[in-house]
Amino acid sequence: MSHSTYNQLWKDAQSTINDLFVQEIPLEAPKPEKDRLTVFQNLATLYIKYIQILRKLESCYDQIVHPQKRRVLRQVLDGTMGRLLEVKNEMVTLEFSEFHYFDDILSDLKLTPNDIEIPIPKYFLHERKKVLKDREQLLGKILAKMGPSSKAMDKEAKKMSLDEAIRLVQIHERARQGRLRAKFMREIRLEEEREKLAAQRGAPTVDPDLAAVRIQKIWKGFVQRRITRREREEEMVFIGMVPAKEVKSKKAHPKVFAEKTETDRRVTQEENEVEYQQALVTIKEKIRQVEGPDIKETMQDQIRQWFIECRDATGKFPDYPDEEDGGSAILFKEKTPEEIEAEMKEKEEKGKGKKGKKGKKSGKKSGKKKKGKKSGKKGKKGKKGDDEAEEEPGWKMAESKFLPAISESHNSYESVWRSRDESVNFQQKHDAVLIKEDKRIEVESEIRLQVDELMREELSNLKMALDRDKGKKGKKGKKSGKKKKKKGKKSGKKGKKGKKDKDLTADRTIESLYEELVQQGVLAPCPEVWLSQYIGDYSYLGTTLRQVDLEPMPSLSDVRQLVALYGILPLGSQVVHENMPQVKSLLLAGPRGVGKKMLLRAICTETGANLFDLTAENIAGKYPGKSGLTMLIHMVTKVAKQLQPSIVYIGDSEKTFVKKAPKGDKTDPKRLKKDLPKVLKGFKPEDRVLLVGTSRAPFDAELKPYVKTYERIILIPRPDYASRFILWRHVITQKGGIITNHLDVSSLTKITDGYTQGHIVEAVKYILNERRITQLPKKPLTAVEFVSPLARIDPIYREEEEAFKVPSCIHHTFTRFAFFFSYFFKCNFCYS
Repeated sequence: MSHSTYNQLWKDAQSTINDLFVQEIPLEAPKPEKDRLTVFQNLATLYIKYIQILRKLESCYDQIVHPQKRRVLRQVLDGTMGRLLEVKNEMVTLEFSEFHYFDDILSDLKLTPNDIEIPIPKYFLHERKKVLKDREQLLGKILAKMGPSSKAMDKEAKKMSLDEAIRLVQIHERARQGRLRAKFMREIRLEEEREKLAAQRGAPTVDPDLAAVRIQKIWKGFVQRRITRREREEEMVFIGMVPAKEVKSKKAHPKVFAEKTETDRRVTQEENEVEYQQALVTIKEKIRQVEGPDIKETMQDQIRQWFIECRDATGKFPDYPDEEDGGSAILFKEKTPEEIEAEMKEKEEKGKGKKGKKGKKSGKKSGKKKKGKKSGKKGKKGKKGDDEAEEEPGWKMAESKFLPAISESHNSYESVWRSRDESVNFQQKHDAVLIKEDKRIEVESEIRLQVDELMREELSNLKMALDRDKGKKGKKGKKSGKKKKKKGKKSGKKGKKGKKDKDLTADRTIESLYEELVQQGVLAPCPEVWLSQYIGDYSYLGTTLRQVDLEPMPSLSDVRQLVALYGILPLGSQVVHENMPQVKSLLLAGPRGVGKKMLLRAICTETGANLFDLTAENIAGKYPGKSGLTMLIHMVTKVAKQLQPSIVYIGDSEKTFVKKAPKGDKTDPKRLKKDLPKVLKGFKPEDRVLLVGTSRAPFDAELKPYVKTYERIILIPRPDYASRFILWRHVITQKGGIITNHLDVSSLTKITDGYTQGHIVEAVKYILNERRITQLPKKPLTAVEFVSPLARIDPIYREEEEAFKVPSCIHHTFTRFAFFFSYFFKCNFCYS
């Protein structure tokens, strides 16, 4: 797309933001809303609109090449991400559930489920491209030094003997000779049959004209049937019943061409950014050389004029403002109407205070007592009114930390970019005029510091000349001494903090710690998996089922959204992570094969995060004893914070919080139980580190400490019919299969109810081997072929699924599952 297209997309997004400000920043404080359903509808609409804005802004930031526009876009993009998370948090607090259903709202807004898919900003990886590449090379070097892993060594150790190898070669050679002999015999038999038929036929007796008519008839029928079949296939592709076949042509596919254009634009971004950074330096230096002397002289004249005016007004020279207060800049600062009003109020209050003192001296005590009583009564009434306003029931939106940033960037867009004429700037290079405006302010502030030093000396000389007999020097010395003492106290406090956070590896570099963790297998390379590869459809009947008092299971699309909101967006953006409601830990719970590890890898891939594996099996026998465990946790947290974003992973996390570990278990799963809360306490808002746990049986754990450790819990259910239908088609096509009319995907989807994504992938891999793929043109796939491998796999039985669906309401259940799954489900009583 062109520059103008992305500019228009940005304009549309800013227009939507402007419309939302009417609701988000009202002129009058809104009254508390008492209807919970109305509140949810408002929040859900706000949530959907912010997703649409985020999708537009992400496309613009990824493809706009103008460096100054990108800075404004980055600010509003981060602000929109943060505001989206705040609205989601409000919905969770209101509904007591992580999962929400918008099918009725989507229908009203004429939107599709794809329109509310959370976009992952591409700048998470593109702007850290060099860092990620260097880290990958370092990891590769360390692994190359280590040599093959123990598993690979075990495989190599299991070599077959010479007799077994000879026997295997003999079997294959005999099979080859047998196939060859059978082929020769078949050719001989066919030749004999042809000779017999030729002898029986003799000379041809059919009339030539009749023969020609028959040939024409057969040929025309064949041609017409081929045309009809092709037209039918085109129609089925057009209505979406059959996937389109890949047409091999010399021309590039439109999708490939679009991807190439996007890549080219990113290269142009980098080139324009380099030119912009150079221009910042050259333009600033030019302003300093050309305009600097004039600016300096003007400032000195203004300050000298101020000296003279103060002396004429008060009879003495003023005190020069300190650097901490802003120096001479505070003297010439343009004040807003609000600041002027505040100053006027302060003066009035001071005037009233002086009158009060005069009243005390004159001895009018009786009048004062009466007035005091009246004012006291008024104060009490005022307090009562405030309490009533605070106690008024209803819901109010919490104060946002991201709306000021969005408002600031919106104002910047409106004042600078909305109506700016860029007809000359076709290549979208930097704007030198805007750079001059910004750099002139910087140069002025730098020159002001120099001028302040000179004028302080000049002022002190003037004062010394006029007030030689006054001993003001001693007072200044005392003040400066007090300040120094205060600084000393602060440094002492810092020293105390340093003692608490003792660095056990102060003498070691981060690179050496990184290498040790890789060698011990704690820091593991993560396979590349994208969140879009986690296939699953939207729940189209969520609201409808709730209306008939049924709590729907979350869909895989909902799971994908939650992983993006709680895992990817905060880890990818420093601004969002520092200001959002902090999520330090995340639990992915669900039966086997639903893709928990795949989602973990997707978080790592999308954010470029390091993966620290603290699973009990992985750290068994490593860093033994209490001191060893302390060192391990210290190393992991130190490297994770230094090389953020990072993910600390614990597989089968319920074993850490189980009451009694199995007798034969040598992995010591409860080893980290006491230390995990301390580790989470050490994660500050500026640390982009996330603890991620996975669990097949969360109800086996001791629930109170388990739920305290993992702040956000995402239930991953087995796929529903819609998700399985999409998954079958996707996996078969991905593994080299061809979907034709012979393959009844609908029936296959129906009979695989109870099987998870992992089971389906396993079955497809088993069937679509190299030999079967070569036979596809002659022998199309059928649904029956997949039944045999699926029959060997145990599905998710009803009892196992019911364990994840235990009602969460304490009003009618006291089972151990209730407390845990209150994060996922609500009974009808609670919901109402």
